[in-house]
Amino acid sequence: MSDESTETAPFRSGFACLVGRPNVGKSTLTNALVGDKVAITSNRPQTTRHTIRGIVHRPDAQLILVDTPGLHRPRTLLGERLNDLVRQTLLEVDVIGFCLPADARIGPGDRFIAEELQHLRRGRKGTPLVAVVTKADTVDRAALTEQLLAVSRLLPADDIVPTSGVDGYQVDVLADVLVSHLPPGPALYPDGELTDEPEHVMIAELVREAALEGVREELPHSLAVVLDEIEDRPGRHPDDPLLDVRVLLYVERESQKAIVIGRGGTRIRDVGIRSRRQIEALLGRRIHLELRVKVAKEWQRDPKQLRRLGF
Repeated sequence: MSDESTETAPFRSGFACLVGRPNVGKSTLTNALVGDKVAITSNRPQTTRHTIRGIVHRPDAQLILVDTPGLHRPRTLLGERLNDLVRQTLLEVDVIGFCLPADARIGPGDRFIAEELQHLRRGRKGTPLVAVVTKADTVDRAALTEQLLAVSRLLPADDIVPTSGVDGYQVDVLADVLVSHLPPGPALYPDGELTDEPEHVMIAELVREAALEGVREELPHSLAVVLDEIEDRPGRHPDDPLLDVRVLLYVERESQKAIVIGRGGTRIRDVGIRSRRQIEALLGRRIHLELRVKVAKEWQRDPKQLRRLGF
């Protein structure tokens, strides 16, 4: 009697892009899938300014998540450039995850993205599309069912998955579905690596996340954060090293500068305390964090200033 051979499933690897209008939970979901913080989160729109790659390591696959800025109808040059960034990313990935929140009716912003995705798929046939209904923890079963039906009517998707990055509901199911659409191939990143985002970008993003907490609606669009300098403090004993980290926060108006700094400097001190803890955890080093707030008038509409700020 001959042994019956069984074929093992091939190892899969590739890129998945999470796209959706601002503030639908893409960054929270990225962090939940990766199992660590690689993307900043905020309850304000336009939080993500860069494509953040989070790497999910599994025995059978390596899934590289690309968390894009929210796709939206642009009102500034910055908005146009962020949209261009999303469109370019969509052309380069193996599977697209279209995120729509369970707790909000489908609106013009969702339809705008659905039309963009339909156009993209017609131009590049075969890119799988997974509709991801986020924030499933915020609604009851009846409301979730209603939203799933609404999403199915919005556009044809290969799969529809309700999930929640907050409580972990069906995060593993979503990972399985995304992986199923990846091509066979070897791992693209070393085991244990969670992101390829440069350290200087992550430091700036952590400061911006802290600065966005509890501010008025106008500020998120107008706040840019750049790491100015990072260096070892000279003259320190080798057993007690210290890193000096200087970060610049740019706003467009003096009134916004006052918001960031706060009365008597209370807000900027709080931003420094909260972001310093996370930067120290990121670097594995004790740091002295210096934050400076500057006004760069109309930087969102100025090509030269956008280039200088990394957009």
